[in-house]
Amino acid sequence: MIDVVGIGDDGWAGLDEARRGLVAGAATLIGGRRHLDLVADHAPHADLVAWPSPLRPGLEALLEAKGDAVVLASGDPLRSGIGTTLVELLGPESVRVHPAIGSDALARARQGWSAEEAVVVTTVGRDLRAVLPHLAPRARLVVLCSTGEDPARLGRLLTEHGWGATMLTARWHLGGAEEGARSERAHAFTGTTPDLVVVCVEARTHDPVTAAAAGPVPGRAEDFIDHDGQLTKRDVRAGALARLRPTPGAHLWDLGAGNGSVALEWCLAVDRATATCVERDATRASRITANAQALGLAGRVDVVVDDTTTTDLSALPAADAVFVGGGLDPDLLARAWSSLRPGARLVAHAVTLEGESALLDLHARTGGELTRTSIERAVPLGRFLSWTPARTVVQLAATRTDTEDQP
Repeated sequence: MIDVVGIGDDGWAGLDEARRGLVAGAATLIGGRRHLDLVADHAPHADLVAWPSPLRPGLEALLEAKGDAVVLASGDPLRSGIGTTLVELLGPESVRVHPAIGSDALARARQGWSAEEAVVVTTVGRDLRAVLPHLAPRARLVVLCSTGEDPARLGRLLTEHGWGATMLTARWHLGGAEEGARSERAHAFTGTTPDLVVVCVEARTHDPVTAAAAGPVPGRAEDFIDHDGQLTKRDVRAGALARLRPTPGAHLWDLGAGNGSVALEWCLAVDRATATCVERDATRASRITANAQALGLAGRVDVVVDDTTTTDLSALPAADAVFVGGGLDPDLLARAWSSLRPGARLVAHAVTLEGESALLDLHARTGGELTRTSIERAVPLGRFLSWTPARTVVQLAATRTDTEDQP
């Protein structure tokens, strides 16, 4: 059994009697050097062991060598902390977590923000662009940072994306003797702060275009990503995602992904949603990865460079939903459908007669909803406006309700 004790910047003084007893009675204390120094005088008989570097490769061997141990962690060990890693590695039955007040809770307390109105975003060891999907007028974020350079970097990032009017309040060493704070608009935030810093973000923009484009609802204009024209257009894309139904933590296969617009909007729609894109064109595949990073979705979109007609779907992470927008053929549709578990959804689009035939054949076996969508846009015709139709799209949307493999 591993006991994980949360400790704040106030060190031993901030520990209650239960956590003090665990630390003082430990034969082995494992933690960062700063945490070990905070309690060393109160655990004179403990073996003080610092985390290995790099952490993950040496972690299992360290725990096996030390047996039962007490681990020290910052604040709430399950808020982007070592507690989460230990539970993943050992299982929840082998880890007991004893949290302290986390820096995000302390930051909200200083701001007077309720938990319901603020979103916590961790960028510790991650790309600061993870903040971008959460931006919207009046949004309140608590951003956990890696170093004292991050608040100014965050200010520059927000300014580049049209959010320079955002108020940033950097707060460091929360709960400790060296606690401090500084507030500036994003466009004016310069210099560095002490480490152990979080940034409270009150999102503001004076750009109506930026404000209008914010929010998680799918159907963004085509220029929300870099593309070569090969993407599902916004109105049709919104209809597809309405039937794919992204949910937190759900995984999508985007087969024949093109430039990845459906997969990217799937991930932007809800927190923790992930996607695997299969795209045969290497240039487009690279563009999907670059688009994901630019949107703050690094690590949530995986790209497989392969032809959908030969892709081994069994090698992909299990899907909660599948979108087939390119490379449509009967064999791919059959394999995608048979790969789904009960409750998973498939949405496929066709723009050719051959594609329509494939959808009709699958519909005969799966049921679901067939929809034909025709979009017309008003474009200039001399001094006037005229309707110009886009290519008609036939959509099949079906949900797997049984466990029987399809032929």
